[in-house]
Amino acid sequence: MPPPARVVGLECLRCHAVFESANLFSGCPACRAQDASVNLTVKLDLSPLGGLSPEAIPITPRGLWRFGALLPVGGARPVSLGEGATPLVHLRRLGGRLGLPRLYAKDESRNPTWSYKDRLCAVAVTHALETGARVITIASTGNHGASTAAYAARAGLPCVIFTLASVPDTMKTLMQAYGAAVVACPTPESRWALMRQGVERHGWYPTSGFMLPPIGSNPWGIEGYKTIAYEIAEDLSWTAPDVVVVPSAYSDGLFGIWKGWQELHGLGLVKTRPRMIAAEAFGPLAAALERDRELPDRVPGGSSVAFSIASPYGTYQGLTALKESRGAGVPITDEGIFEAQRALGREEGIFAEPSSAAALAAVMQLGARHLLDPDQTIVVVVTSTGLKDPGASRAWLPPVPATPEDFDGLLALLRDTYGLRLD
Repeated sequence: MPPPARVVGLECLRCHAVFESANLFSGCPACRAQDASVNLTVKLDLSPLGGLSPEAIPITPRGLWRFGALLPVGGARPVSLGEGATPLVHLRRLGGRLGLPRLYAKDESRNPTWSYKDRLCAVAVTHALETGARVITIASTGNHGASTAAYAARAGLPCVIFTLASVPDTMKTLMQAYGAAVVACPTPESRWALMRQGVERHGWYPTSGFMLPPIGSNPWGIEGYKTIAYEIAEDLSWTAPDVVVVPSAYSDGLFGIWKGWQELHGLGLVKTRPRMIAAEAFGPLAAALERDRELPDRVPGGSSVAFSIASPYGTYQGLTALKESRGAGVPITDEGIFEAQRALGREEGIFAEPSSAAALAAVMQLGARHLLDPDQTIVVVVTSTGLKDPGASRAWLPPVPATPEDFDGLLALLRDTYGLRLD
């Protein structure tokens, strides 16, 4: 493997100022002075990797850290639970029904805490150790918090999580099970205010964002999402798909995956780059594109079964990924999410959290409007398992019936309850 990429600093996505501070988590101060909330990204010098070939990428260790030369942290002792190396599943039956025979799912539910947040947290907590952090903190409705707690435990660091009182008990249990101190707050804004004081007054290390308007998460952690692009490219024989669809709120995954495609293209490992599609609960990125806005405005919110991505705020980083890739934002409905969740489970054997099923819901919506080419390769990122929010699935599942008295009664039950005619 060639020498690793060199870290230049943290670069503003909007004004391209570069900052040397490794622990600048509140976005670009120059843009903030202009009322523009913009995240930073890790600027890497990839020249040491010039001429990189697929054969030069190590086969081991299995997972995310195979690609350590393209990551800004890690060295010989990364914080790891075996994240990455998730399967790219060809959705043959479902894709055939939708008229999209080259439809795939990148199943991120196979990660250690069953979501793609493990990629972010592995890199962020590794950076936390490298910079001498003493406390890890986050504001989260579940997946990000559970992952942060697990990786903080792996690193031997205390973890403080600010969540919402309204999140499912399953998520609260998961966060506490890894030893985190979990505090329930009434609103997202109140979470961020408390977390910000911990970061600014006591030097706590954040894995998520805490600014209002939101800018996105820890830029070092977002680098972990690049490896989703690397793995998809490898599984497709070092070609890029035509379309990649990602559930999005503050667009950490959307932007990180897009950055991965940019790097692969720049290194000559893929010849093309995909269109990025953001599956959104309320559509702030879609609205910003429609109105040709430089920054996404806050849009009307409400309730959504996809609570993990149910934010009325978009981010500059998400809009950047869509504009640079000629992509789109797709607002989705609860009905569309449930339809997609049922389809993934019943036709392909993948049980996705509602927020994760949003990616397929966006594909089904675009397909119904004839906005997808049947000859294109399309990848939906399934970000988390349905077991994170099993209560939501009960909305469309029938009650489990009691055992009938005889076999004829069983056949009647299977017919009437499940629509199965097996006699």
